[in-house]
Amino acid sequence: MMHLSLLVSCPALLLSPAGSAVRLSSPMMQLREQAPIGTTAPVSTPGYSGQVVSTKPPYSKPTDVTDTSILVQGGSLRTWSYRSPSVEQVQVELNTEGRPLDADIELWHGPDNTPVKMRVYVENGEMRPFSAVIATPRGPNTVAIRNIGQLEFPFAANVASDKVDNPSAACLSKSQTIQGGALRTYPFESSVDSVQVLIKTDGRPLNSRIELLQGPNNNKQVIELYTEDGLNRPFFCTLATPGSGNVVRVVNTAPVEFPMSASVVAHLINDNYTSGAVLGGDVVIGGDLTW
Repeated sequence: MMHLSLLVSCPALLLSPAGSAVRLSSPMMQLREQAPIGTTAPVSTPGYSGQVVSTKPPYSKPTDVTDTSILVQGGSLRTWSYRSPSVEQVQVELNTEGRPLDADIELWHGPDNTPVKMRVYVENGEMRPFSAVIATPRGPNTVAIRNIGQLEFPFAANVASDKVDNPSAACLSKSQTIQGGALRTYPFESSVDSVQVLIKTDGRPLNSRIELLQGPNNNKQVIELYTEDGLNRPFFCTLATPGSGNVVRVVNTAPVEFPMSASVVAHLINDNYTSGAVLGGDVVIGGDLTW
């Protein structure tokens, strides 16, 4: 009865020969010819023609990166540890992309022992990057750098022990004693691009404030320094002094019982520097050049 109902519903089965099965052709996947990898395949649509072009740049093998600076965001802390006792000093470099720089730098030597502390402020970290040498005798030591600025003011920090700047012979020989509570100023000409600053004591603690001024009371860079032993851990840094009217002021913030020795000398001098003023131009001071 079931077979009869099937034949009635499908009359086409009545025309097929007896005993033959109804077969359908198996599905086949049709593939178009693909373009080789790395080439562009043409595209043709009704009314349009063109080709597919990748917008990504061609891959190139990355070159060796020698910059080991670490980006320190505002409010964050980064540390560099040196366990080898052969590392006796490290170079600390801080810079920004033109924004202000505000950082705390500490040297940790053992638990709850901070023999060196620094507070660094720079108005423009690109024009005047911070560069200083911290003595690290009797390892292990850890250098901690904290960005105490806001989140919008990150800076790049780098601490290295293989390439460390050393003071010149003139910087070692031209030292002056600054008593506790006293200060000294060191003006420089416009042709001086950078200066070296070396501060040390006879073994007593060192408390000092170093300022780079350009104009009346215009601080471009300020360093507040503390060292528990100014003989074993002297302070040496290089200050960039672009432009004119640069004055370095060194203040001994310790009491009168703690004198220190300071040396501030020119480091890099630009012999091709010109102020832009021409003698005998349109403006003549005094009205007569022979006066």
